[in-house]
Amino acid sequence: MAPRNPEKLAKKNAYFEKLIDLCINFPNALIVTFNNVGSKQIQDIRMELRGKAEVLGGKNTMIRTAIRNKHATDPDLNLDRILAAVNGNIGFIFAKTCTLEDIREVLKKYRLPAFAKAGVPAPADVIIPSGPTGLDPSQTTMFQTLNVATKIVKGQIEIVSDVKACIKGEKVTTTAQTLLSKLAIKPFEYGMEVEYVYQDGCVFAAEVLDITDDVLISKFMAGIANVAAFGREIGIPTEAGLAHMFANAFKNVAALCADIDIEFKQIEEVKKFLKDPDAYKAANPGGGGGGGGGGAAAAAAPAAAASKAPEPEEEEEDMDFDLFG
Repeated sequence: MAPRNPEKLAKKNAYFEKLIDLCINFPNALIVTFNNVGSKQIQDIRMELRGKAEVLGGKNTMIRTAIRNKHATDPDLNLDRILAAVNGNIGFIFAKTCTLEDIREVLKKYRLPAFAKAGVPAPADVIIPSGPTGLDPSQTTMFQTLNVATKIVKGQIEIVSDVKACIKGEKVTTTAQTLLSKLAIKPFEYGMEVEYVYQDGCVFAAEVLDITDDVLISKFMAGIANVAAFGREIGIPTEAGLAHMFANAFKNVAALCADIDIEFKQIEEVKKFLKDPDAYKAANPGGGGGGGGGGAAAAAAPAAAASKAPEPEEEEEDMDFDLFG
């Protein structure tokens, strides 16, 4: 067995050390694909991110070997979770002094239009628009192969109606490539594509980066509402349900005091409503706003219903006065 090349071995070990060092010390990275990306694009991205982030590519076998070796000696780092994402022509962009969103903005800047290539899956549908093509009648064969309806107008081929030349996910045919090239159509746009996000030992899909703060807040508030509703239903007090408990308690107090000679500030609006509902509605066309006035107006209806209900014979025993009901 021939001895290993010391120079290659040193380069490999240096790569292993660099990859592991970045994974440990900068565990905030994008895992990207380099498909159909030119060396000039990669170089421009490196220059743009210099001092902010580091782009690191490499063969999949070397990436897997480096991660497995480190995981065997230090499993608590959870680096093995990266292995599932190591497929295809991938690389890493480790954020050092910037955010992942900053990196994505740079990647968007360096996307280039490109002609269709035969045998390559189309990243998007390609529609050839109707109208004159500038091609002479001798080249109608290409259009016939794609079943494109054409006519000759003023000595040139004209497409009768829009036609789909490529279908997303399907391989581009040689005829479609030739036709699109003849028409000078660059239908595709290539650049680094973000596939996964590596963050603090976890790997998740890139779609998570598109979740905004508004979406997270709405989800959180929906969860709070569910907790409050569930706690109220089973009769167990929860912090989320406190607002509802106090609101119901105020309604009970307002209903109790509606017909008796007790006055305090919080039920002043309720009393006004009960005294002359039409006048109150005219003075408050919005149905009550925020603050104490809104809460009092909301309690006016239950209070009015309670004032009209017949009194039980034994009021002290039968009165439903539950401050937390």
